[in-house]
Amino acid sequence: MAEVKDFKAYADKLNKIIESDEELPEESFDESPVRETSYKEKIRSHKLRVFFRTVIIAAVTIFFVAAVYISWRDKEYSEAVISTGSSITNGADAKVISLSGHIVQYSKDGISCLDESGQVLWNQTYEMQSPIAHTCQSIVAVGDYNGHNIYVNSVSGSLGQVDTNLPIRDFCVSSQGVVAAVLDGKDVTWIYLYDSQGNTLANFKTTMKDSGYPIDISISPNAELVCVSYLYPEDGQVKTSVAFFNFGSVGQNAIDNYASGFDYPGEVVPYVQFMNSSASFAISDARIMFYSGDEKPIIKSESFTGNEEIRSVYFSDSYVGLVFANSTDEGAYRLQVYNESGAIILTTYFDMDYTEIIFDKNQFVIYNEDECVIKDMKGHDKFKGTFDKPVRTMAATGARNKFILVTASSVDTYVLK
Repeated sequence: MAEVKDFKAYADKLNKIIESDEELPEESFDESPVRETSYKEKIRSHKLRVFFRTVIIAAVTIFFVAAVYISWRDKEYSEAVISTGSSITNGADAKVISLSGHIVQYSKDGISCLDESGQVLWNQTYEMQSPIAHTCQSIVAVGDYNGHNIYVNSVSGSLGQVDTNLPIRDFCVSSQGVVAAVLDGKDVTWIYLYDSQGNTLANFKTTMKDSGYPIDISISPNAELVCVSYLYPEDGQVKTSVAFFNFGSVGQNAIDNYASGFDYPGEVVPYVQFMNSSASFAISDARIMFYSGDEKPIIKSESFTGNEEIRSVYFSDSYVGLVFANSTDEGAYRLQVYNESGAIILTTYFDMDYTEIIFDKNQFVIYNEDECVIKDMKGHDKFKGTFDKPVRTMAATGARNKFILVTASSVDTYVLK
């Protein structure tokens, strides 16, 4: 048989012939059909070996990656390392909140933003009697209850100022800096939408006779939906209506941008909140309701709470947590965690007197000024620890094992090991 000097070209030629089911050229082989079959079988056998080897390598890789992920997800920590950052000063009346991995301090005199090391990124001065702050992702808006100014900022600095010209009763902010505000007129209550520079985007009025009084308001992160809870007297009793308004293209042709609504006779619904742009919830004195939809929200599910008093409400873009007082030996408090569809995914108990509960990815943190506990969504303890100094605020960062601690004198980092 002739010598084959360019084996790659030769092999490529064989593969093309085999794949196309053409007859092999006579000059390539002896005329013996046994010899021809032998070469075909060898090449097919080689392809099978390569295929099975690739499958085995892929399976081993997937198994290894899955094992590493599960180990990382379920990792428990035994200690924490605290690194003291920059010194800060916060007065007794200053409030401290977290904002997308940063820290915001605000008081009657002004607002400032600090990074995780405690360095001041920006500050803004004002004069307010009763400052209120609301956040959405990396945006914070601070306004004066009964005043008429709202300052809108991102973690990078000031976006603008809103002058409402009417007394502020409530407001909220979207991830783009759009502000929805409840304003007190003489005979009517107004709901206004402003951009971050204070330009009016939309407005509509409400009266106690026609629609009821707005007792809570929330705007979706993308600023297309606004949810309002209206309290209305009916036949000597109260009724609450939860209404959704669409300020996107779908709601342009609707009267007052009305999208959908739900009535709750005999109940007060003092709390409405968007989790993300297509999921929201509301809480009455008897139940929690979940809504779904980014155009015309519908009721997704509801759970009755009975006569139990809800002590606290915490939420993220994926979870809602309700804290109840618990009268059993399992713990002083009961935390029920719901997903955005309204299904209860966890019921857990704890005894710690808490300052706040933080939902961070697939885990949550319960803390007070002296200690904290971190649990996963199965209720397993991932870490229990104490603080060296009283902590005013604990904030999550982008890392699952790293947190920011704000004390009276410094901003520290808290890294779990």
